[in-house]
Amino acid sequence: QVQLVDSGGGLVQAGGSLRLSCAASRRTFSSYAMGWFRQAPGKEREFVAAVSWVGGYTYYADSVKGRFGISRDNAKNTLYLQMNNLKPEDTAVYYCAATGSIPKVLNSDREYDYWGQGTQVTVSS
Repeated sequence: QVQLVDSGGGLVQAGGSLRLSCAASRRTFSSYAMGWFRQAPGKEREFVAAVSWVGGYTYYADSVKGRFGISRDNAKNTLYLQMNNLKPEDTAVYYCAATGSIPKVLNSDREYDYWGQGTQVTVSS
């Protein structure tokens, strides 16, 4: 069974940092791409960052470019999201996701087949 387990969220002051982790089953980790999405209260889920397994291509939403970094540890079957210089508008539930096939694009949640349970990130001003 495919499983993704998110962790690492918490409460942090503006300007601070957090690192999210997503532990994946071996089967999930062999998917074509993995990414992070987030959903704030009253808003739609939005793309944050993604990494393709072939070539390690990374892609970021403009709102986080230069502040967030996505990476993977193949040996540990774990995906990470390093978040620096956090802002109150980054407050959301963050979800990791994995594709089950080659995605057409990396920034659409419709391309992802497997999802973690989410981890809350709260940034105070």
